[in-house]
Amino acid sequence: MDESHQAGKASGEGGCSAGFLRSRWQGKVPLDLLFWRDMVVVGTAINIASSALALILLGLKLPLWLVLAVHFAPVPYSLFLTFAVWRTAEKSGGGKASLMMLGSALWLIATVVA
Repeated sequence: MDESHQAGKASGEGGCSAGFLRSRWQGKVPLDLLFWRDMVVVGTAINIASSALALILLGLKLPLWLVLAVHFAPVPYSLFLTFAVWRTAEKSGGGKASLMMLGSALWLIATVVA
């Protein structure tokens, strides 16, 4: 390990998921990457997988509370991604950032309703 990696661990910036979430919340990830890769591609894939699993569970006649829990499990992550896009877009400003804020709100509605 090099010194910068050790310093990051010592300052609490280590940990895969904590660093992933923190970097997005603090706007350290480029807006394009956050919007297109993290939200549109990965977030949508997680929501589709969750919905598909919920449909399978429903087909297996498992309790409705379990089906709904699986279906809505990604909602907190979707909210996180939407607010992270908004926070990052507010820092960068401009028309493109405003469109990404609108797109993230529409994406959130689509993923929660669908």
